[in-house]
Amino acid sequence: MSINIVTLVGRVGGDPDIKYFESGSVKCRLTLAVKRRSRNSDEPDWFTLELWDKTAEVAGNYVRKGSLIGIKGSLKFDTWSDRQTGANRSTPIIRVDQLDLLGSKRDGEGGTGDMSSENF
Repeated sequence: MSINIVTLVGRVGGDPDIKYFESGSVKCRLTLAVKRRSRNSDEPDWFTLELWDKTAEVAGNYVRKGSLIGIKGSLKFDTWSDRQTGANRSTPIIRVDQLDLLGSKRDGEGGTGDMSSENF
């Protein structure tokens, strides 16, 4: 048995990067800042999120820099060969399966509005 589940709540670091493919698929990339409870640091942890298809469209329509969101997904690693050195490189990516828009429409804070992408 194996489990690969990631659940995060945080603020979006920039507007969504949306790509449309000839196949009809839609891909969205976001960065997410999540505060780690620590006495020594107020610096957030940053995560790269990858959303596809309907979830990507919801993010493109409703998510903006500073939005408070919750996500559930899985961890994967993008790998590539460095063009200059030829060394193998990798970066962690969170593949989002569920997106929840949190906060008010006015200021992105306050109460929760459950606008899960599963409802769209």
